Amino acid sequence: MTDRTDRTDRVDRADRADRATDPEADQATGPEAVAKSKVGPGAGPPHPLRFGYGTNGLTDLRLDDALGLLADLGYEGVGLTLDHMHLDPLAHDLAARTRHVARGLERLGLTVTIETGARYVLDPRRKHGPSLLDPDPDARAARVRLLIRAVQIAADLGAHAVHCFSGITPEGTPEDAAWQRLAEALAPVLDAASGAAVPIAIEPEPGHLLSTLADFHRLRHKLGDPEPLGLTLDIGHCQCLEPQSPADCVRAAAPWLRHVQIEDMRRGVHEHLPFGDGEIDFPPVLEALASTGYQGLTVVELPRHSHAGPQLASHSIEFLRRAATEAAHTPSARTPSARTPARGGTP
Repeated sequence: MTDRTDRTDRVDRADRADRATDPEADQATGPEAVAKSKVGPGAGPPHPLRFGYGTNGLTDLRLDDALGLLADLGYEGVGLTLDHMHLDPLAHDLAARTRHVARGLERLGLTVTIETGARYVLDPRRKHGPSLLDPDPDARAARVRLLIRAVQIAADLGAHAVHCFSGITPEGTPEDAAWQRLAEALAPVLDAASGAAVPIAIEPEPGHLLSTLADFHRLRHKLGDPEPLGLTLDIGHCQCLEPQSPADCVRAAAPWLRHVQIEDMRRGVHEHLPFGDGEIDFPPVLEALASTGYQGLTVVELPRHSHAGPQLASHSIEFLRRAATEAAHTPSARTPSARTPARGGTP
């Protein structure tokens, strides 16, 4: 079995082969003033939403088959997780594989966001390891190289953004040291993103160092508010632990929103659920996304349901279309619905 060092070193070998062939400050000026200062989606007339489905929920299908399925169902895009079973970022022939995917996306009329949440793509023994917070500098560097590779792939595919996450704070690591580690690790990734004109969309993930919208703003201010740094907002995560309703989270996040993941979820339970199995009232969420002018993909995120992927992909697009139609024919919802916990709930 390949050990960790050999496996993470494959990022470098793949690179060589391819070359060869703080929110308080914002509140003081108000969210509308902040939105006007940012390049990207902001307040405006409703914008048609574009729905996608994540390939991490279709891992039992070949990628070509998965993309064909999504196009046939009427999805407009795909959240493409770089992983061994689909587009392997460590493959020796990655450039050729990427060109093949590009042709398929163009033929099917699908747009794409690159996601980097593969569980064991770098380390076959540690889920999501190594992360940007790993105590070992060489291990952190492997994750950095993977993210830079993801930026290159995204540019080749014309992707809207590259999704990433902070990782869990290693045991014994002081909080300030973890934040400093994250900021330093992201610097070269953001440089690559700037050069490729592809934004980085970091995701607040329950249990990670960066787990909330407030944490995103902490990172943003620590880095000096770099233009390439954007946000992935997972609607289920908002329901799980944010003090605001999911719809209010969308409005608060709008100036920095570059990628959206969507699924059902319950308060205080980090479990991605099919639509209708959780507590979220979706028409207000979709209305909020449309009214802010968000133009990226809204991608269904069901990574533990690949066994029923084709059926859930069909169910999900039908559910989202109904919810979007309802949202378009109801007044703007500015307060939490009866199904959504009020502000200040305990995670």
